[in-house]
Amino acid sequence: MGGMSESVSVRCPACGRAHQFAVPSYPCACGAPVAPPLDPRVLPAAVTHRSWDEEWVTLHCGACDRPSSWPHPELGCPCGTVLRLPVAGTRGAPPDIPPPPARPAFRPVPLRTARDAVTAVVLYLRWLGHGEVRRADQRPPSGIGLAAPGVLAQVDPTVRPADARDVECLWLTAMTESAACVYFSLAGYGEEARARADALGVPLFVLDPTGTPRPVNEPAEAFAA
Repeated sequence: MGGMSESVSVRCPACGRAHQFAVPSYPCACGAPVAPPLDPRVLPAAVTHRSWDEEWVTLHCGACDRPSSWPHPELGCPCGTVLRLPVAGTRGAPPDIPPPPARPAFRPVPLRTARDAVTAVVLYLRWLGHGEVRRADQRPPSGIGLAAPGVLAQVDPTVRPADARDVECLWLTAMTESAACVYFSLAGYGEEARARADALGVPLFVLDPTGTPRPVNEPAEAFAA
């Protein structure tokens, strides 16, 4: 399913408050916008726990029919309830669809939440050719761990710059799994972290507000190429 974004009315089942929800639109690899079709016959469900599979839905592009996985639409009510909105004709799935052979220009998603940062990195890794992105088996000391065949990535959406210990922990974990590693930070890196990353050959990226990863050292430049 594909199409432009629309605005729908959503009522919180906890407090009864009504909200106008703008359905998000994501760029397909072909360039066409893809928006999840909400199911008006099903009430939104309160999110009580997080499951990787439940946070993604598989959508088909209306222009090229390519299937891709996108974040399940959610809405935060001021009463504190997080609502997961029902999507018609889709199923939950981790983002494991390989990208097409030709690589188009990278299309970022704006960063508003920590979840947006993870989505941006998943899209970027896919764009670089790492199609089978999933949650890492080992949770890092800070941030979120992602894994693709031969690559271990860490996404740090906090406002604290990453330090040397963060870089070393990622590198050691990648070494035990015989994988390359790459670090994505929202707040950047301290001087010791950069020096340690250069010594270990760890690519460092900073996520800018548009959701575009920017390389900040030579290993990152090589990784992006």
